[in-house]
Amino acid sequence: MLQPFPAASVRNHVTVPLAFPDGFETTARLFTFDGLADGLEHVALGLGSRAAPPALGPEPAAPLPVRLHSECLTGDVFGSQRCDCGAQLREAVQVLANSGGYLLYLRQEGRGIGLYAKLEAYLLQDAGLDTYQANVALGFEEDERDYTVAAQMLHALAVPRVELLSNNPDKAAQLRGLGIDVVRRVPTGVHLSAANAHYLATKVVRGAHTLDLPPDGHPGPA
Repeated sequence: MLQPFPAASVRNHVTVPLAFPDGFETTARLFTFDGLADGLEHVALGLGSRAAPPALGPEPAAPLPVRLHSECLTGDVFGSQRCDCGAQLREAVQVLANSGGYLLYLRQEGRGIGLYAKLEAYLLQDAGLDTYQANVALGFEEDERDYTVAAQMLHALAVPRVELLSNNPDKAAQLRGLGIDVVRRVPTGVHLSAANAHYLATKVVRGAHTLDLPPDGHPGPA
């Protein structure tokens, strides 16, 4: 299948030790790129066997585990409980460190609307709108994310076949449309809390995310 976009290339890569607040530590190889379609600074984290320097020659034909993670400053950095982003990031890093694979960290805050707009959407959510309705009320699409750069990054890394760690069917559909062979979609954990229960339920109803939530939508007793 022909790529419907210009090719990107690996710009550089460097080893970075990672440590999470719960004590989990691992090593990642961070890749930067030239030629990405939107001109933003997305990075790929090579984990497990992919943290080693890239080997010369063709990649194996077997699909590699891959996670597309959209940047979330509030969840990833500050541990916000309004979403499940920080927990998803933590889970994906450990899974990929064990299996070997890539985490693509994409600069798509707030489902592509940016940090300030996301915080304004929070105010609308506090007034009664759900996360998708809030984006629309601000003049955006429900989900503005475009995964063209993710496909470019995977092609640059010579990874045409993936096992996609995601509960979001749109990610798989977009990657397939961009020439990436998504062999299967691997469900990720359900990181449910009292603070994000409505948010997760909305993702199931409005975004068709495959989350196995309890019937009442609320976490059980601790």
